[in-house]
Amino acid sequence: MELVINLHVERLPEGVYLATSEDLPGLVAQRRTIQETLEIARDVGKKLLEARAERSGLPNLPPAGDSFDYPLVIGN
Repeated sequence: MELVINLHVERLPEGVYLATSEDLPGLVAQRRTIQETLEIARDVGKKLLEARAERSGLPNLPPAGDSFDYPLVIGN
């Protein structure tokens, strides 16, 4: 099952991007590009969900439904 997790992504003064999530505490990812940051965030989120499922079940997150909004970032 796919779940929807909201991420907060910000560019740090050092020139890297940092992703965190209030929906999934402990999710922290940092890389040089937005794409790399999102890839790491997906991997970290997957591992956090697997660990939580083993201990206490999945957190109460909405499933990815038939439609949802997604902000597409396009470089120029």
